[in-house]
Amino acid sequence: MLEIPAWLKEMVGKSKAAYHTELAAKTQKFLDGNLMPTVCQNARCPNRGKCFCQGEATIMILGSICTRFCRFCAVEKGCQKPLPPAADEPQRASNLAKVLNLKYLVLTMPTRDDLPDGGAEHISNVCKEIIKQNPNIKVEALISDLGGKFEYLPVILESGISVLGHNMETVPSLYQQVRPVAKYERSLEFAPAILTKSGLMLGLGETEEEIKAVLRDLRKVDCDLLTLGQYLAPSKLHYPVKSYPTQDYYDNLKAYALSIGFKGVMAGPLVRSSYQARELFENAKG
Repeated sequence: MLEIPAWLKEMVGKSKAAYHTELAAKTQKFLDGNLMPTVCQNARCPNRGKCFCQGEATIMILGSICTRFCRFCAVEKGCQKPLPPAADEPQRASNLAKVLNLKYLVLTMPTRDDLPDGGAEHISNVCKEIIKQNPNIKVEALISDLGGKFEYLPVILESGISVLGHNMETVPSLYQQVRPVAKYERSLEFAPAILTKSGLMLGLGETEEEIKAVLRDLRKVDCDLLTLGQYLAPSKLHYPVKSYPTQDYYDNLKAYALSIGFKGVMAGPLVRSSYQARELFENAKG
């Protein structure tokens, strides 16, 4: 296994240290009390301490069990049957946004291939309730590929969200190894009527030209916002890290992405899909 470089260990350590602060603990306690799981914890995000300190979190709806077995992800896999969507989840999510006085909320989900619509109706209900009870909030929905059932995508788009996100995760040549059930072409389906967003993990063995090819494909379908971050293997059983690009590498890719028309880009080793999402959205809106 490739050893994590000292500079990256230091970055992760500083970010995780914030998790032990009083404000982060307060945010965590509130999330626990409202039974709202976060992708911050389920995916073991290294930024969760920093975000919790700022009263920010990315909530996870539709349960915490994914029906797929991607080799990069720490979210619990479908060894157990996922529970039906929780009827009170829209209200709980709305209450969380109100109590934390959130102006921007990112919500995500595990893939739910067991649901006929991939969870679209439930996602829509959650978003509508959040916006209804918090009129000034902006909601970003980071969704799965709905199992290719894109006839249900308008259900989500009509809920009033400001950003639709779906991550490509990696380059086409690695899909079979890293996310075997997903399809690259299917993940390129976007809705250009609103801001759209995608993200890639780096360090899986991809080449720079492969990354740039994905970015060009994303622009062809009018993807507006982009995140690029380092893949960190959750355990020795997950897909191994093949490289640790430096910040200069990310800066060059960011410059390229902006040059081909992306409206906003976050790029760096600890950048994740929802990292500084509000800032990225506001910069894109100008």
